[in-house]
Amino acid sequence: MIEKVEHSYTSNDIQVLEGLEAVRKRPGMYIGSTSERGLHHLVWEIVDNSIDEALAGFATDITIKVDKDNIVTVEDNGRGMPVEKHEKTGISTVETIFTVLHAGGKFGGGAYKVSGGLHGVGASVVNALSEFLDVTVYKNGEVYNMRFENGGEAVEPLKKIGDCDIEKHGSIVSFKADPLIFKETTVYVHDILRDRLRQIAFLNKGIRIIFNDQRVEENKQNLVFCYEGGLMEYVQYLNKNKQPIHDKIVYCEGMEDGIQIEVAMQYNDGYTPNIYSFCNNINTHEGGYHEDGFKLALNRIINNYAKENNMLKKDDEGLQGDDVREGLTAIISVKHPDPQYEGQTKTKLGNSEVRKIVSNILGEQLERFLMENPDEAKTIIEKSMVASKARLAAKKARELTRRKGALEISSLPGKLADCSSKDASISEIYIVEGDSAGGSAKQGRDSKFQAILPLRGKILNVEKARLHRIFDNNEIRSMITAFGCGVGNEVDTSKLRYHKIVIMTDADVDGAHIRTLLLTFLYRYLRPVVEQGYIYIAQPPLYKVQKGNSARYAYSDAELNVCKAEMGDRLSIQRYKGLGEMNPEQLWETTMDPEFRTLIQVQIEDAMDADLVFETLMGDEVEPRRNFIVENAHFVKNLDI
Repeated sequence: MIEKVEHSYTSNDIQVLEGLEAVRKRPGMYIGSTSERGLHHLVWEIVDNSIDEALAGFATDITIKVDKDNIVTVEDNGRGMPVEKHEKTGISTVETIFTVLHAGGKFGGGAYKVSGGLHGVGASVVNALSEFLDVTVYKNGEVYNMRFENGGEAVEPLKKIGDCDIEKHGSIVSFKADPLIFKETTVYVHDILRDRLRQIAFLNKGIRIIFNDQRVEENKQNLVFCYEGGLMEYVQYLNKNKQPIHDKIVYCEGMEDGIQIEVAMQYNDGYTPNIYSFCNNINTHEGGYHEDGFKLALNRIINNYAKENNMLKKDDEGLQGDDVREGLTAIISVKHPDPQYEGQTKTKLGNSEVRKIVSNILGEQLERFLMENPDEAKTIIEKSMVASKARLAAKKARELTRRKGALEISSLPGKLADCSSKDASISEIYIVEGDSAGGSAKQGRDSKFQAILPLRGKILNVEKARLHRIFDNNEIRSMITAFGCGVGNEVDTSKLRYHKIVIMTDADVDGAHIRTLLLTFLYRYLRPVVEQGYIYIAQPPLYKVQKGNSARYAYSDAELNVCKAEMGDRLSIQRYKGLGEMNPEQLWETTMDPEFRTLIQVQIEDAMDADLVFETLMGDEVEPRRNFIVENAHFVKNLDI
């Protein structure tokens, strides 16, 4: 029975939040969170407004500057924001844009045919969540300025502060995130800003984006992104560490019912498809109808071409979707005047009319490409046919990995020491390298909720293997069976048997290699498990520092130095080379006890960047890997070989 709590419920109890007060009260509703991700969202909202000017044909250059105090300035050479008094609000249009929610050129359909951003509330939300925000407008030979402080309060109305060349036009917005809102951090990450700005430049060919980060070394301060080739250059960039199997990039574009479609694609000799879709510059990583239309057209046209040119028999079952997408890198970009988003994170395009439009435009132009380029067509079809044969060979091996009923305990791998709990939300599985560490972990664990799966040696590098080899691998098969959620396109995280999958390897080069191999497999074949935050990395200590009967553990050289300073002289310091050197009690208290352990949750901020890293580290091309090591070697202070 629900206990009734006595309190009033009258009109006086209904709180009405005025203006930007609502944003400061519930910032997560507007920018997702007040963590690092939400902080960067402020930048994207202001940049999106400048991009809208560029998409409308009025801006060519956008400059983003971050100074040493993490003050962000975004400048464009667009038309400049309207400065006259707004008819409905009675204040200047500039002040209206920055203080009234849902005020902007994105809603009426007149100022912008298409626009980026999810909500169209960007400028006012950024103002509300900033310590201060400053706006300067160049328009009609005049310069205007307005400043806001303390979460969006106007210091004074918009005023003219001077004159300028009649040819000069545009807007400048400077702001500093409010530390009262962003308590976790107000420091922008250079790489996150750089990668997103580069992506925006790829998606909008010809727009010049300058990124000036004054916090980094001088040679990285002024980065210029401008790609006349647009999506074709994007595909080249994504395939830079891969080996394309045909030189010409397939490029298709068209417009129907005011909806613009662009597609660029190229096959490489790898096995993993990388298909990325966007709507109005937003990465729709959950897919949607534009991806559906792409897949339909690709499958239809390649099968038709193969049969009409006698590469497949007329009565053959044909090539399946997975066959024609193997080794494909593709970008699908849609510009839609009224996008509808759905899905768990509102990044799935829900406009059903887009499917037919993409299918028609891609179908017609891909068919023409194949007919006009018979050599490329032959190469693509042959790769798809080889993929088809490999798929059939993998079918039997895949069957062995399918999760049987939860009561069929005998289906679990024999080396798995399972936990007694059947509640996945509290259950954990440690993936441990070697029988020695596995033995210590089995003895030291809490068997109620902790399972142990020891692996023998280094697992297969899935970046260089076809499916049938992957599913034939005993270690990989053991993991898939133990996790219980399926693999590849069949992953269903609701069936996951453990909500913490913990990779626990030695703190040395071999351990790092095994960890990378495991992460590569998980990313490629259980990506939803990674994306939803179920993967963790254990942090075993590097040192045991002992003085008499007192002992402490250090997880880094910096912690070791602290221990030395605090514990004094005549210390006994043991350097752990591997997990197997720890007895069960030590392994429990340092690495497995939830009260004291350190776990790092694996997150994917950007799937494209993750793909590039895995391809660089685990792919066939040696030169990119060598360059990666040279560029990042200075980050490694101590290396045990």
